[in-house]
Amino acid sequence: MPEMPTLGAPPKQSQVIPLAVTAVVVGVLMGGLFWLRRPVEPTPAPTPPSAADTEIAGAPSAEAAANPAPVDPAAAPAVAAVAPGTAPVPAAPVAPAAPVADKSGLHGFTVSINGPLESAIVGSEGKEVGTALTQVVNRSLVWWLRVPQDLVKGDTLSAVYENRDGQEPLVHAVRFTSRKLGRTFETYRFKPATDSFARYYQADGSELEERLVDCPLESWEQVTSLLRDGRKHKGVDFKAPVGTPVKATFEGVVARKNWNFRGNGNSVEIHESGGAGRSALYLHLSELPKTLSVGQRIKKGETFAKSGNTGHSFAPHLHYQLMNGDKVIDPFVSHKTTRISLPASERSPFEHKKAELDALLPATALAGG
Repeated sequence: MPEMPTLGAPPKQSQVIPLAVTAVVVGVLMGGLFWLRRPVEPTPAPTPPSAADTEIAGAPSAEAAANPAPVDPAAAPAVAAVAPGTAPVPAAPVAPAAPVADKSGLHGFTVSINGPLESAIVGSEGKEVGTALTQVVNRSLVWWLRVPQDLVKGDTLSAVYENRDGQEPLVHAVRFTSRKLGRTFETYRFKPATDSFARYYQADGSELEERLVDCPLESWEQVTSLLRDGRKHKGVDFKAPVGTPVKATFEGVVARKNWNFRGNGNSVEIHESGGAGRSALYLHLSELPKTLSVGQRIKKGETFAKSGNTGHSFAPHLHYQLMNGDKVIDPFVSHKTTRISLPASERSPFEHKKAELDALLPATALAGG
């Protein structure tokens, strides 16, 4: 017999729609409750724009900020920092810093003499500077002692100098302590208000250099060579501008002119009158008057030429040489000499300059003393 259908419970109704409606209602109720109970946060301040985001007219770009141009504080007033949204207010002008004295161009050094003077200076300052510097420093030492005879091991030398492009170093001060003589010598470069050139003065205000009473020049800057300086030079070299008047140091007769022009340049030799036997040579003159001739008589103190830089000469100067026959004579022995001192009106400025250089001049001490 065929199986009869079983009679069961009535068919189930779909629950999808009622559940969805219920979920929506619950969600709305929960969301409303959360909104009402949420904490209230303060409104954040606006974030300032970065340099990359904003560029103000007249403000430097990032590239300009990395490579700022020099600013003259007097050209534009500084601007104080201000809060966003307010107008900038000019800050009070900032006074420029007081100038600082620049001493970078001056070099001070101290050496102990244990051999040749040049070796000591080159060892301290290097060969490029030391060789020429030795010659310049030596111009001061020769007025105090014989070089190199009087130099002994343990002597000390201090100096302040300045390097100059295309020129020899300029020495501003020298201090030398001699063991042989048992004393310390000092000299300072100083320009009196009434003089044309700066000269070297000792600590007591007297000139370092002696002067010839009968000098071939009225004005010169420095004696750069002496017979006793060890260079085996036959004359005295006066550093002087081209065109400085040259005078006869004694009465005499023009013996010759412009001989050995390649070496001497424009030159004159005068034989002294009166049988003294001296001859004076004036070399490297700028030019000679056409009226000057051999055999012409020249009076003592008469101007007959001008100094120059002709012949074998590396800088404007006058070479003055005394001869007795074939023998070279030292003008500072043959002529009368004098040494002058600063007038009272110049002592205060000199002491001020001396103090400045003393502050840069390394101290020396008598070795072993």
